[in-house]
Amino acid sequence: MPTIDQNSRRRRPVGLIALDETAAFEGYTLYAPLTGTGEVYLIDLHGRTVHRWNLPYRPGRHARLLGDGTLAYNGVLPGERALFPMWHKYRGGVMLRAAPDGTVLREHRDPLQHHDAHHLDDGRVLYTALEPLTGAEAAEVRGGVPGSEAEGDTVWADTIKEVGPDGELLWSWRASEHLDRAAYPLHEAYAREHWPLINSVTPLRDGNILASLRSVSAVVIISRETGEILWRSRPGAVSQQHAPTELEDGRLLVFDNGVFRPGHDVPYSRVIEIDRAGGEIAWEYHDPAREFFFAPFMGSAQRLPNGNTLVTDS
Repeated sequence: MPTIDQNSRRRRPVGLIALDETAAFEGYTLYAPLTGTGEVYLIDLHGRTVHRWNLPYRPGRHARLLGDGTLAYNGVLPGERALFPMWHKYRGGVMLRAAPDGTVLREHRDPLQHHDAHHLDDGRVLYTALEPLTGAEAAEVRGGVPGSEAEGDTVWADTIKEVGPDGELLWSWRASEHLDRAAYPLHEAYAREHWPLINSVTPLRDGNILASLRSVSAVVIISRETGEILWRSRPGAVSQQHAPTELEDGRLLVFDNGVFRPGHDVPYSRVIEIDRAGGEIAWEYHDPAREFFFAPFMGSAQRLPNGNTLVTDS
């Protein structure tokens, strides 16, 4: 078995850095460079490009292959104004399906969409968006840097929407309606322009919704029927996390960024499994030198069919 350096900082070149063919999962990796103009790449285990899409929008976040072979892609709607200073860093607005040759088959637009959009095989799309809170509603949001609201003393609050293949609204949820302001305050270092900053939404096997609330450091499960919070991660379990997913045994796999990790002077990132029954961390991956693996702004983890975990350190 070849020796692979376990120190993340030393594994910083580009291209294929290391490969243990006896242990790595024999699959392909799909990625859409955020600094690109609309290119999506499918690469093999040796880092060779086996397919490429060229799409008409730069990426807003993720791309994903669907069961019928089409590509689900979240792009940035051009020409939109900045709602607040960070808006252009993570906004989207275009959710589309593309054929293998890049032909756009279907497109849904929402200029307030940001971060994640989960495309289902049947054509539905579950995604995060915004709505403005002003006056007393904005003032009720707890925490954050005082006086850092968006233009007009606005706090932009998250919503979650599900639309059908024709764009018809099928389901929606509002943070301002269902989140307790006292229980979900913004971290003191975050601007009050966006609350609670949902960066991931995923349907669970039981039909409820798994969501990651970055700026309040919480992973929650939302009842599709009532909108109430059915479960949340223990306070302090995650810090500015991304990309929770449900595993076969019901545990949740989470990329825990750790920007402002309580009780730690040096920030570091990790990947964890959370046992939903008790809230304990049941498994954890971090670098042997913890601070050498640190992704402050993004990152994800995916459990592969052979039991390995694919970690995106970005």
